[in-house]
Amino acid sequence: MNPDITFIRPALSVAPMMDCSDRHYRYFIRGITGCTYLYTEMVSTAAIVHGDRRWLLDFDRCEAPLALQIGGSDIDEAGEAVAAAEPWPYDEINLNVGCPSDRVQERGLGACLMLRPEHVARMVEAMRANTAKPVTVKHRIGVDELDRYEDLVRFVSVVREAGPARFTVHARIAWLEGLSPKENRNIPPLRYGDVYRLKRDFPELDIEINGHITSLADADEHLRRVNAVMIGRAAYDTPWIFSAADQFLDDRGIAGSCGARAMCNCRAVVIERMISYLQRWYRAGTPGRKIVRHMLGLFAGLPGARHWRRSLSGRLPDDCAPILRRMLEELPYESLTEPADDPPPVEAPKRADEATPAPQG
Repeated sequence: MNPDITFIRPALSVAPMMDCSDRHYRYFIRGITGCTYLYTEMVSTAAIVHGDRRWLLDFDRCEAPLALQIGGSDIDEAGEAVAAAEPWPYDEINLNVGCPSDRVQERGLGACLMLRPEHVARMVEAMRANTAKPVTVKHRIGVDELDRYEDLVRFVSVVREAGPARFTVHARIAWLEGLSPKENRNIPPLRYGDVYRLKRDFPELDIEINGHITSLADADEHLRRVNAVMIGRAAYDTPWIFSAADQFLDDRGIAGSCGARAMCNCRAVVIERMISYLQRWYRAGTPGRKIVRHMLGLFAGLPGARHWRRSLSGRLPDDCAPILRRMLEELPYESLTEPADDPPPVEAPKRADEATPAPQG
């Protein structure tokens, strides 16, 4: 990408997911969608400042457009981490203020920072002071007893003064005690209306919605109310829904300025692409199981899906390329060659403030 050209972010993204959205998953999903915005897993600021930065931050350029998500609570360390990551060509730096896991809470990171909006604002300021890239914030609509819409407004009102480029809002509150991270993704009720209201009350802000969005049709409805949509677990469990994403974004004029398009128009081509990738990493000493685990959902809902999952699970050899070659012979031809999905039709111009029924979670 020409550094002199202003980058315009696509309005559809795949969420940062711990133990899921590593560089191998991102390479895999890039064979399905070229335009969708991607995120790293959360990387702690301490790890960046004190750890092996190449191991933590390196990525394949085909993964762009790509944001680095960081997690931390120390203001100075956040600034140092952003400065340390500056040589890597990420398109954005995102601050995690939404993760509710015990491990994250113990370090004062993630969702518990919503209790300290002034502190988050200072962290954003420190981050912005060390990069010209957009700095953004991902958070929940609330945390514990601070679950009213007025509490969300106060958080956003304070943090916005630090100048983040976007607020990505998970439309559930987070319970810091009593629920596991998985339960925090499912048990607190979805409140999409709070995110829509936030956009109405702060029309000048770039608001992205996240939380149990499972299809491009869902995303289309949300885009009538907000600026962007983030899809999480569905992107991992049923990745082929993104086979229509590039056309979906193009049809609506919200593909951003990445200019990339996926070249894989069927699952067989995705597998062939991953065979070459597996061979490269196997030669570098990475066991194939660390890569193919991200591919288990490729045939979700199709004949042969169970055989595919079983073949890529359990004890696997370090070289998994022969397994994928065998799958090209054993899976039903119709499943391998089924074309990319059709995107939802464009029914009307989409506006962030357009009044339409809210999608059901």
